[in-house]
Amino acid sequence: MEKFKAYRIHEADKKVSARFEDMTVSELDAGDVVVRVGYSCVNYKDALAATGAGRVIRRFPCVGGIDLSGTVVESGDPRFARGDAVIATSYDLGVSHDGGFAQYARVPADWVVPMPKGMTLFEAMALGTAGYTAALGVVRMEQNGLKPANGPVVVTGATGGVGSIAIDILSKLGFAVTALTGKEGETAYLEGLGAKEVMLRSGLDLSKVKPIDKMLWAGAVDNLGGETLSWLMSTMRQSGTIASIGNAASPNFSATVFPLILRGVSLLGIDSGYTPMPLRRTVWQRLASDMMPNHLKDMVQIIPFEEIGGTFDKLLKGQMRGRFVVDMAA
Repeated sequence: MEKFKAYRIHEADKKVSARFEDMTVSELDAGDVVVRVGYSCVNYKDALAATGAGRVIRRFPCVGGIDLSGTVVESGDPRFARGDAVIATSYDLGVSHDGGFAQYARVPADWVVPMPKGMTLFEAMALGTAGYTAALGVVRMEQNGLKPANGPVVVTGATGGVGSIAIDILSKLGFAVTALTGKEGETAYLEGLGAKEVMLRSGLDLSKVKPIDKMLWAGAVDNLGGETLSWLMSTMRQSGTIASIGNAASPNFSATVFPLILRGVSLLGIDSGYTPMPLRRTVWQRLASDMMPNHLKDMVQIIPFEEIGGTFDKLLKGQMRGRFVVDMAA
């Protein structure tokens, strides 16, 4: 049986480590669909899993990687046939089911999305969970009534993968986007993605957030949580909507009900992990059409599979912007 390279995460003496190993398809977790992986990508969650910095992985050993795109080589499900281009992201991939950091993957058919028309394997992973999550947040806000005529929108954690793609998508859809960042040197990058304005977090006094403050935003994509989310809640316009996506600053925030009951503000929780498949497919189709970012290649760094271990520390220390795409053939 053909052997292939996989990046597998182990635990020994309560210490987590990861390494390349040779595996066969029969050694992978069970699944209906076997995929020859073309590309994967590196997300913050992948860095937490591979280093043990966050207790996100639920089983050892486990092939890492919460995302993959590739071509079906074997299928026990009639929905997929040999040669089909597919995407698989989230669910239990890379945390309790062998994931995308391998040249082959075997996954349940219910986790597999047919590649939308017009999207390539590379583009799918340039987007990955980050792009899918950003688009899901925008779709949910649209469903809640957000449109460009409502007023400006703000994206926090703007230089990260989700933030970068959210800025590009929202700008493309006609929104006036403000990028909120802690990185002073990234103004040109953010404006290049379509941000109309760049705000520095250092210019905000988050120690004195009011229950209700000046109305600024019709919508917000928040990747930070913590005091930033408290500030967003207080500065939303009437009927404004917030997509809560991440907790890079803190999982905790303080707020009153006043923005909810006096301004009709909606706080939407965005769970990209277990989105129902009909909505998941709709979001991917939007990403292949009107939500395809205009500047996707400007956000992406391509790395060969063998260099994947060098990305995790950069991610955890906030020393990167945009996306890391893993070329599994390189």
